[in-house]
Amino acid sequence: MRSRIRSLISIIRLAGLAIATLALWGFATLAKEVLEKETYAFDTSILLTLKELHTPLRDRIMIGFTFLGEPNLLLALCVSLVIILWTQKHRSEATTIALAGVGAVGLNLVLKKVFARARPQLWERAVDVRFYSFPSGHAMVSMVIYGLLGYFLGSRFPKQRWWIYILTILLVAVIGLSRLYLGVHWPTDIIAGYTAGLVWLIACIMSLEVWKQSRSSFPESQEEFLSPNASPEMTDEQSPITHNK
Repeated sequence: MRSRIRSLISIIRLAGLAIATLALWGFATLAKEVLEKETYAFDTSILLTLKELHTPLRDRIMIGFTFLGEPNLLLALCVSLVIILWTQKHRSEATTIALAGVGAVGLNLVLKKVFARARPQLWERAVDVRFYSFPSGHAMVSMVIYGLLGYFLGSRFPKQRWWIYILTILLVAVIGLSRLYLGVHWPTDIIAGYTAGLVWLIACIMSLEVWKQSRSSFPESQEEFLSPNASPEMTDEQSPITHNK
């Protein structure tokens, strides 16, 4: 049983590394195209198509979704989650989400300054925006924070895991779409935000999982984890059924 669990963990880690590598390659390729101004026609055509869908009701809906991706709101959510998790002795998860939030916002600001891409101005905007455009902070930070929150909830409620993951993906996708609909980002900004966010999200999750496994080898540890089966190897070793076999 333990060998199967170890094999599964290894496969998950390898898959995570492969996805992160692919996302990093995608970001680098997209960044090169943006710097060479090869994406303007693609970006403009998509934004003008979305402009045809504008109605007052859809405007209000999209403004609501874009608010859910505000970096300041997500940082406030991070602080709240850190406090809740820390007081409930889920310190590894609390530390992970603190590092994830600060890292995502900090990395996004650095990338924006490096690329210094101007925002689209194809029509009068319904929301006020500042700073540079590439990559999208809403897409990147929401990918990291909501992605990590979805991962935590999926670990805590394994029977509802896939529904949680699907809803998380939909929320992050609609936040990105709202930025395009409102005309404050180029489509390549959103794609780049997602790819960069995915790399950082996977790095945070994998570091947490490695830490969990290392802590499971110390029975005296009093640390608690969100997952009801956070230490499957230790559980097998301590199970009287396993010993009887």
